[in-house]
Amino acid sequence: MSRCSYGQRDIISWPLFSDFMTTTALASPGFGLGLRTDHYHAVLEQAPAVDWFEILSENYMVPGGKPLAMLDAIRADYPMVMHGVSMSIGSAEGPSDAYLSELNTLIRRVQPLWVSDHLCWTGVHGTNMHDLFPLPYTEEAVKVMVNNIRRVQDVLERPLVLENVSSYLSFSSDQMTEWEFVTAVAEESDSLILLDVNNVYVSSVNHGFDPLAYLAGIPAERVQQIHLAGHHHHGTHIIDTHDHPVADPVWELYAHALRRFGPVASMIERDDNIPPLAELVAELHIARQIAAGIFPATAECVQ
Repeated sequence: MSRCSYGQRDIISWPLFSDFMTTTALASPGFGLGLRTDHYHAVLEQAPAVDWFEILSENYMVPGGKPLAMLDAIRADYPMVMHGVSMSIGSAEGPSDAYLSELNTLIRRVQPLWVSDHLCWTGVHGTNMHDLFPLPYTEEAVKVMVNNIRRVQDVLERPLVLENVSSYLSFSSDQMTEWEFVTAVAEESDSLILLDVNNVYVSSVNHGFDPLAYLAGIPAERVQQIHLAGHHHHGTHIIDTHDHPVADPVWELYAHALRRFGPVASMIERDDNIPPLAELVAELHIARQIAAGIFPATAECVQ
């Protein structure tokens, strides 16, 4: 397998965010994996067929030590994107100035292709509860999100890429579907979307909606990245666990997503029961094969 990138979009780098009228996604860098500590040495020793890595921002928002040393070594050979889990962009008070300052320090070090987080809240009154809590799909929540996102984008001087989260309950106050909410937030804040296909599938089973209707409701030009991951099916509901290989229904939905959005940057997350790196690279090869079947020009990426 070879490392390569592909894409059909014209933008290849972002100027200062203030120069934008409307933000659209960058061309795809190809197929990536989430960088995990278990794989540091394997990445350096094996030079795996991975086009880019996604790092968990908070793991490297530290003053020094082994994590940053390993990050610098791997970054010398692979492009990276930054993915956060603690921005709490959906909280009423929004991200703290201290958090954004630390994030900006890491951005200057890593020079990522883009920076992402989640469409959720993670805590209140300065307390991080270390979970990704869903939001009510209301006009008020859209306004809160948009104001917070605009502030963050001004501070970071770049578009923010935000991921749909999985959910296990709905709010009686909901005024719109999840995909209408995601679209409204992205368009009104001029931000981009990280479409987690596994989360779409998980929530579609949990809430009984059509996942293809979800995909149809998302603006293609704003989808910057796709996440793939495993889950645990409990019969009556599904939990997003990231501890299994990608399930067949998620691969099928991924193929629909590529047909809808084009050759979008795609990667696999694995956060528990982490296998050897070679096993994840082989699983990533499935994504390459699916893309090659839809976009023949990408076939060289699966050799």
